[in-house]
Amino acid sequence: MANTPLDPSSIKGLIFDYGGTIDCAGDHWAVIIHEAYDTLPVPQLPLETFIDAYVFAERELAKTRHILPEHNFLDMMRIKARIELEHLVDTGAMQAGAPDKYAGQIADYCYAHARACIDKVRPVLCRLAESRPVALVSNFYGNIEAVLADFGLAPLFPIIIESAVVGIRKPDPRIFGLGVEALGLAPEEVLVIGDSLSKDIKPAQSIGCPTVWIKGRQWFGDAPEQHCGWTIESLDELAVPY
Repeated sequence: MANTPLDPSSIKGLIFDYGGTIDCAGDHWAVIIHEAYDTLPVPQLPLETFIDAYVFAERELAKTRHILPEHNFLDMMRIKARIELEHLVDTGAMQAGAPDKYAGQIADYCYAHARACIDKVRPVLCRLAESRPVALVSNFYGNIEAVLADFGLAPLFPIIIESAVVGIRKPDPRIFGLGVEALGLAPEEVLVIGDSLSKDIKPAQSIGCPTVWIKGRQWFGDAPEQHCGWTIESLDELAVPY
């Protein structure tokens, strides 16, 4: 669908998603982690087996507090990779010792990818943060401040609404309402930028916010949906009109 024109003068504030939007060029992180398994000297897995391990780790992290507030992104990825690999060992998809052997390599790959993506978009983020008040609204594990500090992004996001802290997770639109409220603006004055149609774009639109969807690589097998808003392929595209 064609992009819906936006009047920059009507936008008084910005809300960014974090994971996938800022640190992964719009791609779903599962795609990048799968690339790490394929690229590194890690035993090859059927896609369904990898997906099972990825989903298991996400559910385990939601259920049990493995990630602490002081953990940066590298720490976090080591923990996530170890949980995935331990599950693969438990299910017989990998041999004992795999977590010790491969978790660090997978985490390093993902950390380097995130740092490269962030370094690329940092100038755009800085310009946008200078032009309008900015908030970050993210489903995260309670350590987003440590992650932002490690990547040198903390000064750009004085307002942070993190799911683990506020007790509301996307796609619940109330979490975007908290961001709008923190900015002290009306929903129609706040542009929401995210990589997920279901978790970012549609919930934000439901409370009246204009949106920008960063269209990256989706979850495996997901067909792109129609988006009634502005679609971009890189945050660089926000630099000119905003």
